Amino acid sequence: DPGLAEAGKQVFVDNCAACHGDDAKGKADMGAPDLADAIWLKARGEDAIMRQVAAPKHGVMPAWAGLLGDTTVKELTIFVHSLGGGT
Repeated sequence: DPGLAEAGKQVFVDNCAACHGDDAKGKADMGAPDLADAIWLKARGEDAIMRQVAAPKHGVMPAWAGLLGDTTVKELTIFVHSLGGGT
């Protein structure tokens, strides 16, 4: 749903772009992978992306579930998946 992806885009800009970049291409020096390609290091598919956003098991990314809440994490997940890397 494009509307849900659009809502997630603002969440990304507000919370994720600092590390993953405005274009979601990642910042290796911060340990933030490219989210806009088809090479997923830790999560594949919406469910796996949602789990990684909510309570990461790898890397330096903070857990966002407590900060954003379930609905916002879902919106963010849909946006990240729409970038093309969440096949």
